[in-house]
Amino acid sequence: MSIDFSQQRIKMVDSQLRTTDVTSVPVLEAFLEIPRERFVGSASPALAYIDEDIPVARTSQGPRYLMEPSPLARLIQLADVGKSDVALDVGCGTGYGSAILARLAQSVVALESDSHLAEQASAAMAELGCSNVEVVTGQLSDGHATRAPYDVILINGSVEEVPQTLFDQLAEGGRLVAVEGRGNAGTARLFIKTEGVVTGRRAFNAAIKPLPGFERARIFEF
Repeated sequence: MSIDFSQQRIKMVDSQLRTTDVTSVPVLEAFLEIPRERFVGSASPALAYIDEDIPVARTSQGPRYLMEPSPLARLIQLADVGKSDVALDVGCGTGYGSAILARLAQSVVALESDSHLAEQASAAMAELGCSNVEVVTGQLSDGHATRAPYDVILINGSVEEVPQTLFDQLAEGGRLVAVEGRGNAGTARLFIKTEGVVTGRRAFNAAIKPLPGFERARIFEF
């Protein structure tokens, strides 16, 4: 028996997004339009619309996940993406967040450190006609200075801390959204650059899987 993924997308939006205060019409429409089942990597497409992070690959840096729909939608809504914005998706994985951003922004740079995942993301962008997305490879914590500054930066997984390098790549008035902390201690934050100074505020609690490469430097105490 085949799965009606279009109905599953509607159910996801109604039961996972609308019920968690995702009210932006453009964001809801993007989640209704993009076929999440196309981005599950090594997982079964039947799992695409569950309200959990989905493991999509094991990389040399660690396991990678497709972020749960609700926190991803809330982060993107928090970023207030506009049609003239240039966005950077840090840790794009298989490309789902980048495809969502492509429906909202003028252009998207999808940064991925794993070459196999980058290939999957590129193939998905071509298949879905996301011609305004450029998939690039590189260390995630370094960002992608070539196309900076960015109006929006999305970090696609939880981090211990946001590196200064990414703040440096924000445009004036630019917004960076990220979940800091692990497990139930995770907190979504919105950072905004104003007159060259970045300030942040807490937005909501979010328990999502970590993105490798953003561990805080350990300090040895004697």
